[in-house]
Amino acid sequence: MSLSAIVVRGGWEGHRPVEATDLFIPFLERHGYTVRVEGSPEVYADAEAMAGTDLILQCVTMSEITKEQLAGLRAAVEAGTGLTGWHGGIVDSYRASSDYLHLVGGQFATHPSKEPTECGGGQEDNYLPYTVSVTPAGKEHPITAGLDDFALETEQYWVLHDDLIDVLATTTHPTRPWHPWHRPVTCPAVWTREWGAGRIVVTTPGHSLDVLEQPAVRTIIERGMLWATRTASAS
Repeated sequence: MSLSAIVVRGGWEGHRPVEATDLFIPFLERHGYTVRVEGSPEVYADAEAMAGTDLILQCVTMSEITKEQLAGLRAAVEAGTGLTGWHGGIVDSYRASSDYLHLVGGQFATHPSKEPTECGGGQEDNYLPYTVSVTPAGKEHPITAGLDDFALETEQYWVLHDDLIDVLATTTHPTRPWHPWHRPVTCPAVWTREWGAGRIVVTTPGHSLDVLEQPAVRTIIERGMLWATRTASAS
């Protein structure tokens, strides 16, 4: 069976949207997908293109989306098109759109930094060691089954979210003397969301190419693409 995927990439260049998505296009092609690549969300407003798309892989940090583009994206997912992505490319997209936030179920809030005297003004200021912990639900889910908890040293996303997501893995932000919160805060690190006939998968690690190539992260993203695809959600 031939499958159709659209890769939508762009926005802030610091997340290397072209190189990052290029890591996963060969995987899709090996699994029988015809892949179309777009440099903006303009394709979301093309109802014919969306109706024939089984999976959207989005990597667009910040940027903007029009009312017509967002309506097309939401309609496509509701009708069964899968949506997936990682890090800022899916949970820090289109900050001005509350309806987009409603669709994906979580929004980047911050990535806490190192102790201020250790900060030099670069991206590395926000690289912290942390653990991604697979939840009991995650241990049973096809995206994360068989994976152990794993350690990363990169941006640790703090996300705001609702209860309609199914959390497959979490990460906990500890208390540190230079931060104002008073107790550890646990955030979802990997989640799924069912929206109409569609499936959404969010993976919050993925700031840089080396993180995307970390075996557990890559496995989660690849399995997530297959799970979110329209034919999988219809089965």
